[in-house]
Amino acid sequence: MSGPDGTDDPRLGVSSEVGALRAVLLHRPGDELRRLTPRNNDQLLFDGIPWVERAQQEHDTFAEVLRERGVEVLLLADLLAETLAVSGAARIQGISAGVDARRLGHALADELAAFLRGVPARDLADILMAGMTFDELPFGPDAASLVRRMHHGADFVIDPLPNLLFTRDSSFWVGPRVAITSLALPARMRETSLTDLIYAFHPRFLGVRRAYESHTAPIEGGDVLLLGPGVVAVGVGERTSPAGAEALARSLFDDDLAHTVLVVPIAQNRATMHLDTVCTMVDTDAVVMYSAVRDSLCAFTIRREDDYGGRNGSTRGGGGVTMRGPDPFLPAAAEAMGIGKLRVIDTGLDGVTAEREQWDDGNNTLALAPGVVVAYERNEMTNARLVDAGIEVLPIPGSELGSGRGGPRCLSCPLARDDV
Repeated sequence: MSGPDGTDDPRLGVSSEVGALRAVLLHRPGDELRRLTPRNNDQLLFDGIPWVERAQQEHDTFAEVLRERGVEVLLLADLLAETLAVSGAARIQGISAGVDARRLGHALADELAAFLRGVPARDLADILMAGMTFDELPFGPDAASLVRRMHHGADFVIDPLPNLLFTRDSSFWVGPRVAITSLALPARMRETSLTDLIYAFHPRFLGVRRAYESHTAPIEGGDVLLLGPGVVAVGVGERTSPAGAEALARSLFDDDLAHTVLVVPIAQNRATMHLDTVCTMVDTDAVVMYSAVRDSLCAFTIRREDDYGGRNGSTRGGGGVTMRGPDPFLPAAAEAMGIGKLRVIDTGLDGVTAEREQWDDGNNTLALAPGVVVAYERNEMTNARLVDAGIEVLPIPGSELGSGRGGPRCLSCPLARDDV
């Protein structure tokens, strides 16, 4: 990370899924989860109402497993509070993103924004993450405000962000650069505004350059797998659009961060919302994969050629880019990675077990080093198959963390990995 003089640390960056993990961004679940009710949990993308204290205990266990393996754990809430404390511009931008005048009307929005500008940094960070209801407004009712008359007290003035837990989606690293994503669903769109503030203004990230920024074409970090140096797979389904995948590929080619991008269509449903819900890497040449898609998963291979024109070249007629496919994903990935074959470890031994463990994020592992992964303990069959294949599995509890449909990879944004 940054050195004591604020200069950029060359170790910051990620070139694979499995290089030894050195630093990671997590978000310990907080009051934003207490906002979930049976009335709003579907809208806020949770399948149930998590027991917050237990979710925090499970997350603390996850963080401690990482620290015991020498990983520096940075917590999003701490970084956000520190950012708001040192940067007035970050404070203004964060408030502007959270206070929506189109919904509140200009009078109420202006009054709330003025109040928030004077709130201590830690409290402001909590409000931007956990939201605020009309009952919690810090000033008395205005008899002339139609907005306040027509909303219930429990309605949100600022929406909570319970999915901040899944730090993988709002940013990801490719080489020495960070990509700020464009989240697809309304419940998550504001998450990137907070991530953006941290990377733009926090002293730990001074000098970090951006790999990709798009506010139009949806792309989420859970759909992006760094198969190896210069080779990136991008899932296209419920959360990432073809336009988002194409824009990312062009950006990576322009910045010389990748030479090959595999675009992988996946089913557009809740069970397979991201590519990493059906496939993650567990070693330099191995993946754990949902058996139901092993033979059907395909890929379009986009390759940057030697005559690629870059930002100043033509984007029509190829522009130094070739596209092939769709071809079967596994051989296409192995070819792009320059290896003979990818080893595949299936989820479960039978269809029912595989379906259950895929739903419970059995495929969503976080590699701490080649052949060492963190996985939810509940997926006993998948974990046993990983162990039988020579993979060291570090099991963690996830009964409550998993209620938002995300496993250890979803819960983490690697900031620094060793090269492999």
